[in-house]
Amino acid sequence: MKVILLQDVKSVGKQGDIIDANDGYARNFLLPKKLAVEANSKNLNDLKLQNANKEKVAAEKLAAAKAFAEELKSQEIVLTIKAGENGKTFGSVSGKEIAAAYKDKYGAEIDKKKLLIEEPIRSFGVHNVDIKLHPQVTGTLKVKVQEK
Repeated sequence: MKVILLQDVKSVGKQGDIIDANDGYARNFLLPKKLAVEANSKNLNDLKLQNANKEKVAAEKLAAAKAFAEELKSQEIVLTIKAGENGKTFGSVSGKEIAAAYKDKYGAEIDKKKLLIEEPIRSFGVHNVDIKLHPQVTGTLKVKVQEK
């Protein structure tokens, strides 16, 4: 019996897969537990429409991420930190501070976990911070660190 999986089923398949299951397994396990539906023409058409919708949403998210990455190129945030002896920084700038400063200045939120900072920033000047906006898109934000 051909069925369409509605959820991931271990050692059987992933959601949206069309599999050929044994009749008993499908009737007694997959269908009653609502893990699958029978692969008739209506359900196949519904699956096709759902896949088209998912692709459309994914394309929209990718386009939005690319547009935001372009917008980030022209933006800059300024952070001030205390200076110690001989012009060295007293402390560092972390991703949390960068995300908070961006929200204050531009009103949009950036997830601090998406900031790709190898080490906290411990020097004055302009630093480029990469931001993972989408699995395929990375934007760059200029962070200017000044002496307090």
